[in-house]
Amino acid sequence: MKIAAVSYLNTAPLIEGLSAWEGCELVRAVPAGIGGMVASGETDLGLASVVDYARYRDCDGGGMVMVPAGMIGCDGPTLTVRLFSSVPIEEITAVHADTDSHTSVVLCGLVLRSMGVEAEIVDFDVRERVASGEGESSIDPESDGWPEAVLMIGDKVVTGCPTAVRYPHQVDLGEAWFGMTGLPFVYATWMCRADRVGDGELVAAGELLERTMLRNRLRMDWIVMNHAKRLGWPTDLAQRYLGELLRFEVDDRAREAVGVFLSMAADAGLVERAEPRWLELGNRVGVEAGEGVGS
Repeated sequence: MKIAAVSYLNTAPLIEGLSAWEGCELVRAVPAGIGGMVASGETDLGLASVVDYARYRDCDGGGMVMVPAGMIGCDGPTLTVRLFSSVPIEEITAVHADTDSHTSVVLCGLVLRSMGVEAEIVDFDVRERVASGEGESSIDPESDGWPEAVLMIGDKVVTGCPTAVRYPHQVDLGEAWFGMTGLPFVYATWMCRADRVGDGELVAAGELLERTMLRNRLRMDWIVMNHAKRLGWPTDLAQRYLGELLRFEVDDRAREAVGVFLSMAADAGLVERAEPRWLELGNRVGVEAGEGVGS
């Protein structure tokens, strides 16, 4: 069983202990790459960006299905999904967006539109501070490679963050979403191909992922102590991040939030319209969809 996930601190509560599974191979990848790995069958399960569910809705195998065995989400501030700007937010004309993410880019577009801002999105390698395409010429050569506005995700928001002097205007996108909708936000959840729904081995793996997540929630202090320093996080901030800000369990509000986000993104023309389908675990095996699509 091949399972794909990223190596950020926020995934530790979902994947800690998986290496001990017999017959399980954990494949590391950036968030933007995992959806394609699942859709192509390269991996059996993946912690994929929610936007990729819509992007691969027509892939071989009938698209993808979300597996409610764990997620990366928030119910208010996220901390590590943040828009930085050197000008007031309403004056932004282009956002250089972290190429590691798909869902955060669409969320950024929705948040800016809610503020009356229409901004061009430019692919940006945050680690190398290199833009692609026409956006390359928009970076001031005197700025050390930092653009006027940049969307960053993951550990580098904490470990490689630009200074507040350079970017006095900031927006936490999870917090902004909550202000718009009153709902949590789900950045990523486990997914598999739809043609694997009846696969007993995959369902069993989903159930084990869920148990792993629930167990790890009870030992968050241990996870922080074993991962924060290695990834360059201050221990106290990592404790607050994992223990207070993030949400890992897929509950009814999280499912509702996924549907609202995908609908809003489709209305804005940012993704193709796709109704969420969930693989039900345990005694609920099958597929549920918001419009009554059965298993």
